[in-house]
Amino acid sequence: MLIARRPAAIFTTGGYAAVPILLGAALLRIPVVMWDGNVVPGRSVRSTARLARCLAVSFEETCRALDRKRPCFVTGTPIRDPRGVDRAAARAHMGVGSNERLLLVFGGSQAVRRFNRAVAEGLPRLVARVRVLHVTGDEGYEAAVAGREALPAELRERYRPERFLRGEMTDALAAADLVVGRAGSSTLAEVAAFGLPMVVVPYPHAAGHQRRNAEEMVRAGAARLVEDEAFDAEALLAAAAILDNPAEHAAMAAAARSLARPGAADAVAELVLAAAERRGLPEPGVIDAISRGAAS
Repeated sequence: MLIARRPAAIFTTGGYAAVPILLGAALLRIPVVMWDGNVVPGRSVRSTARLARCLAVSFEETCRALDRKRPCFVTGTPIRDPRGVDRAAARAHMGVGSNERLLLVFGGSQAVRRFNRAVAEGLPRLVARVRVLHVTGDEGYEAAVAGREALPAELRERYRPERFLRGEMTDALAAADLVVGRAGSSTLAEVAAFGLPMVVVPYPHAAGHQRRNAEEMVRAGAARLVEDEAFDAEALLAAAAILDNPAEHAAMAAAARSLARPGAADAVAELVLAAAERRGLPEPGVIDAISRGAAS
């Protein structure tokens, strides 16, 4: 395929399926840009990093774990572009009043049951304090709707369960005041891009990747970490208490914004174009500026 198509460059996120392509690219001298979004890169990424012309990562620590002979750029994780999203319009679209606080709870695609159970058990106390937008997945949606109907009539509209948000996720993040979620690279990148404090519950069966990702957020002061086995209704209510402390909330939001790289996709694209055009790679400072939102 590579001989027939002769691509100008290859972009890869690694994984075992990429290995034969990378070996073929090396033989044909096709330049490769490899990106990895976790603090701890996977085994296949570590073993094939030497085949890339340059590396792009989400965390500075990742560069030290990969081939130090290859140029390594901290680009962040490519995400949907949050720039230009109007928070007031997003809150109006999501039905959030100007004086209300919105807690967004979503567990991603893995192990949402623990999140759903915690919300169900703490729901009456939770909605008495904040408005809740809860992404349940298919499996938990019907039970969540039943839980909403069991609430006092005056509190039902403060709880909105959704199977998935898809196109509305941008508005949900823009409207939220606090996020409870997992520690996947894309989740953390989007939360930071919107300057949101987070209570992060790493998925325990992800080879330790999510915990290390979460620790970076915690170290910066942007998140609290709760272990999966400790996450229950009481932990969720304790998380919501962040919204009762304006100083803590503001400090965590500022820390999240300091980690944000809303131009990550532009930064990665700049590296791919440089490789494809066989020109010199940009300076790290240029890529850093682009990733943080400067025009490319």
